[in-house]
Amino acid sequence: MERLSRLDGLRGVLAVYVMFGHALPFADVPYWLAAPFRHGEAAVDLFFALSGLVIFNSLERFNYQFWPFLRGRARRLLPVYFSVLGLAVVVICLGSPLPGMPWIAPTSYAGLLWALPPQLVWHIIAHFTLVHGLIPQGVLPWAWITVLGPAWSLSTEWQFYIVMGLTLPRMKGSRRLMHFAYGMLALGAVYRAGASFLPPFWQFSRAFLPDAAPYFALGLAAAVWMRSRNPIPYLICLLTVFGLGLVSGVPSRAFISIGWTVVLLAQRNPRMVLLPKLLDSRAAQYLGAISYPLYLINEPMQRACAMLIAPLTHDSAGLFTLLWLPAALTLPVLAAIALHHWVESPGRRLGAFNLPVRSRA
Repeated sequence: MERLSRLDGLRGVLAVYVMFGHALPFADVPYWLAAPFRHGEAAVDLFFALSGLVIFNSLERFNYQFWPFLRGRARRLLPVYFSVLGLAVVVICLGSPLPGMPWIAPTSYAGLLWALPPQLVWHIIAHFTLVHGLIPQGVLPWAWITVLGPAWSLSTEWQFYIVMGLTLPRMKGSRRLMHFAYGMLALGAVYRAGASFLPPFWQFSRAFLPDAAPYFALGLAAAVWMRSRNPIPYLICLLTVFGLGLVSGVPSRAFISIGWTVVLLAQRNPRMVLLPKLLDSRAAQYLGAISYPLYLINEPMQRACAMLIAPLTHDSAGLFTLLWLPAALTLPVLAAIALHHWVESPGRRLGAFNLPVRSRA
């Protein structure tokens, strides 16, 4: 399948959206300004749909071989991840900026995100092994977002890679791929129906694969649609994901499938003008190129900036916002550029050199 360049632009837009969503809860800004950026988890669901689409292409490049595929993903993702995780651990060990930010309630989303977790060593181990999305709340509370908040989605993606990789011998062909997508839909539906019956100790987080399975299925169905030109399986998946979103308790999740479909149409429909122009712009394309490190590093960079700025503002929310917000929205981009050029790109080239011989043609 051809390069879907506008989806690269979408990655950039989503990464910037998530960065704003992480920054604004700590700033003293009007509600109307922060409210549009309160749907970061919905943006990550779009990332999952993107993964469902592009990962199948990656499987093809590795001739459906599980271990080469998994090694290729590791070389692509883990160097940046461990680099940012190391930074996040250092920043956490320096302490919390929250005591100098009295306008942040300890029980708020922002307060939970930057709180120092008990049993920190176990949280670090869970993040290092990427199992923090598999841990029930009663075993290690809030493990999915404690050390490196954005990395919860990486744990989810690794769960997806392993499940999909283990089915590789049966995946060839659009029909079998769609059967796998239907299986992911069923997994999501069963989990959504049964999650509320689990005791609190065994409640799982958003980083648990069954919660995100419908969105991966939506991306897989898009891959089938683009190959077969038959929209019916995709429409079935679209309606199912929309319905699951309606009953999820988070209204924004219901419209992920609609937004994803609009982006797919923008990829090829010449009648759409504004959205293609935005996604094709140099800024969106470059942000797409650095989107993975930007997505991961924005939170620890913002926390580090707060550690430096909060003591200077003498408990003034307005002064903190004035000094911190520009740094919180620019320094992560600069750090992501450095990670992209010095860590991510070398790892990507290393992964390309290890492709199976047949897949290089």
